[in-house]
Amino acid sequence: MTHRNPVEVRALTVWQPWASAIAYATKRIENRRWATDYRGWVLIHAGVTIDPAARYAVMARPFLHRPQPAGAVLGWARLDDCHEDDGMCTLWSVPGHWHWHLTDVRRLHRPVSWSGARGLWTPTPDLLDLVREAAHA
Repeated sequence: MTHRNPVEVRALTVWQPWASAIAYATKRIENRRWATDYRGWVLIHAGVTIDPAARYAVMARPFLHRPQPAGAVLGWARLDDCHEDDGMCTLWSVPGHWHWHLTDVRRLHRPVSWSGARGLWTPTPDLLDLVREAAHA
């Protein structure tokens, strides 16, 4: 029997190496040009695009010479705040962007291949089942 999660969950596709920095390191701010009122669980999906500006970012250096999972869910986090740029709330913050604050970040034991989407998207029940399986593998 398939268990369906009654808790609202969203997903966010993030360019590499930033998705890996969230799932596998200490990045707890996601920078966006738009705000969201959503608060709750978010799957961290690594997009197939690599941020071309990452090669110039000091914070990205540890990730640039490692394999980067692409087109896959890497983990999940709780989105608990979203605020306008306040002058650099963390080293990961980008001036002029909205800062999405992530807590309770968990990485999957293995990435789950899945197509992403733009914006804050709603994962299908099948994807949630695959993520749940990967979390317990």
